[in-house]
Amino acid sequence: MPEKKLNSFTQNDYEVIQRDIPYQGVFRMARYTLRYRLFNGDWSGTITREVMERKSAAGILPYDPVLDHVVLIEQFRPGAITHPHSPWLLEIVAGVIDMDEKPVDVALREADEEAGCEVLDIYPICEYFVSPGGSNEFLWLFCGRVDASHAGGIHGLAHENEDIRAFSLPSDEAFKLLQNGKIKTSPAIISLQWLQLNRERLKQLWQTK
Repeated sequence: MPEKKLNSFTQNDYEVIQRDIPYQGVFRMARYTLRYRLFNGDWSGTITREVMERKSAAGILPYDPVLDHVVLIEQFRPGAITHPHSPWLLEIVAGVIDMDEKPVDVALREADEEAGCEVLDIYPICEYFVSPGGSNEFLWLFCGRVDASHAGGIHGLAHENEDIRAFSLPSDEAFKLLQNGKIKTSPAIISLQWLQLNRERLKQLWQTK
């Protein structure tokens, strides 16, 4: 049998036999009973899997190409309370996408709400499934041109109990934090690694504007 090409499977190559909702809160837990097409052309046996269903999100790394600074945020995360160091994590700005919103618009809004930054230009980084083994969350990442000379302070929406500290630091210092394992969230890791690879090109693109 000839080798299949990448991404050769489609929505026609799996079958949902049953879907139940055992829990509904801030997030929804769905239990799927399904089967899917195997690489050899046969069908798998029936399997049952739980999937945490949540809204997709957009994140943005604010970057000042003149100062060569990035703006990061720090906030409490309940999913990290069992970590031996601290549940306050260093992150990039991000927010969930509501119905009929575009990812880029969410990134622009959240940059203002969480970091007090006006985004002057925006560049796409990538889009990806955050943890597809157990969640349907999908994330769009961007890099945004900002003036970081006055970035900082405490931000967030009071009615959502947000308490977010924003701060500006030289890009090289942020890269050192990444290298030393101080940044532990995938959007921040991916965005900073992308900036390391694309910083000079981005400077040339944005400093001409």
